[in-house]
Amino acid sequence: MTPLTALLAEARQSGRQVASLPAELIPADDAAGYAIADAVAAELGWEPLGWKIAGTTAAMRQRLKVSEPICGRTYRRFALASPAQLPHAALLDPLVECEFFVTLGADLPFRPEPFSMPEIRAAVGQVQAGIEVAECRFPMRALPPLPAILADGSASGRYIFGDAIPDWRAGLAALRVVLEVDGVALREGSGADVMGDPLAPILWLTEARRRRGEGLRAGQMISTGSCTGMLPVRAGQQMRARFGDSALVEIAFDG
Repeated sequence: MTPLTALLAEARQSGRQVASLPAELIPADDAAGYAIADAVAAELGWEPLGWKIAGTTAAMRQRLKVSEPICGRTYRRFALASPAQLPHAALLDPLVECEFFVTLGADLPFRPEPFSMPEIRAAVGQVQAGIEVAECRFPMRALPPLPAILADGSASGRYIFGDAIPDWRAGLAALRVVLEVDGVALREGSGADVMGDPLAPILWLTEARRRRGEGLRAGQMISTGSCTGMLPVRAGQQMRARFGDSALVEIAFDG
């Protein structure tokens, strides 16, 4: 086990941040960062939930300073049903992101040939309104270079599952998403903000996994990236995200 693998696994288990990362532990490149993330997941041995994808809007890629999306493993122990409550003091620089949660109904196994969007749509089992509470094992005030963030699972955190979106096959691009904080609408986006179609990130992830000789499995949930940016959270706040007129997800942060 590498020193960074041990450091990140311990940080996950303890729910604490790594205050300072020595320069010699920063992975050499993105591939090395993802390899560390795989090793951390193996060391933890936690039940998987699926995957998160970030950087699926131009604004988010600019903020993250990346040219394409990034991804990370997620864990079932951090999945909650809406309406949910979380103790703010236990969270690590939490950021709220409104996302489409897509659960696969069929495998997308490795194969030599690229996948197509119709194949991705056929593999989708359910789409839900969701909120990711992103957390990073490195403090926001001292974030290391991107490969270290990738090693941390791209800051994967908590996942709040809201209502199912009943008519998702009719198209998600036009669906309006509004984030309310304490009853006031503060952020707004739409499905089109997420790579033009919230299912497009699934194709990106499938291809990224395929290029590594791996695939995706039925039952995995994939959070497809924020369509409302990243919103810092304060203790005592209550947040509600509306996905169109038919799907809602709610979370309160205890003081």
